[in-house]
Amino acid sequence: MLAYNWLTLHTSIQPVNILRLAFGILLVVMGSNSFAQFSVATDASLLKNLSNHQKFWAFGQTVQLNFYPGGEKNAVYAWVSYYTSGKFKNNFIAGAKDPLTVPGEIGYMVHTDIRYRQLSVGWKRYFVGAYNSENIWNVYGYAGFGLLLGKAYNSYNKIVDTSLYNVLQPLEGNAPFKRLTIDAGLGTEFPLGTAVFVYSEVRTWLPTSHYPSQYLYKNNYNIPEVLAVNVGLRVLIE
Repeated sequence: MLAYNWLTLHTSIQPVNILRLAFGILLVVMGSNSFAQFSVATDASLLKNLSNHQKFWAFGQTVQLNFYPGGEKNAVYAWVSYYTSGKFKNNFIAGAKDPLTVPGEIGYMVHTDIRYRQLSVGWKRYFVGAYNSENIWNVYGYAGFGLLLGKAYNSYNKIVDTSLYNVLQPLEGNAPFKRLTIDAGLGTEFPLGTAVFVYSEVRTWLPTSHYPSQYLYKNNYNIPEVLAVNVGLRVLIE
């Protein structure tokens, strides 16, 4: 319920209503008797952002719920992920608006911090083993839809008079941005004890929506393009 309320408070664009509805349906199903078992999981994550001119590393954590609609091979998941700020910098040249302005160009550097928060819901499939298998290694894959709630902070290394020079994006200052994503990953886990599993995963998020932001590098639409490695614990609850 907390994740759903957080989503409601932080989203207003129409496509986000799709993911909000998905979370609402998931919450309703969670309250039914359709799931005899569920599990909770948490992990530590190392993320690499691969977007052009916006490459950075960040550390994070995921809190995840898994529900089992029938059979031992399938699960429905919902998670919340959050990360530390990633830092990078880019060089730009601001050209004079008037050809008589001296100097005609000014070089400047933009220091950027980007922070990610993400919600995701989807389907998990066990290829080897099962969600409750305590005797062998389990291997699984998953795919889902997510909502990225990001924020960009930009600072210039020098003052540029925007009344005289054309400043390229990203703009100075800070602003939030949103993206709908397709999420996919592969994972493996082994039993640590009764109903306790250690898992590791490789994840990626790919943007599916193109909402412009003047606080991203040249209105970059290819955020996020990430690769994350996660290691954590899953506890099965009956």
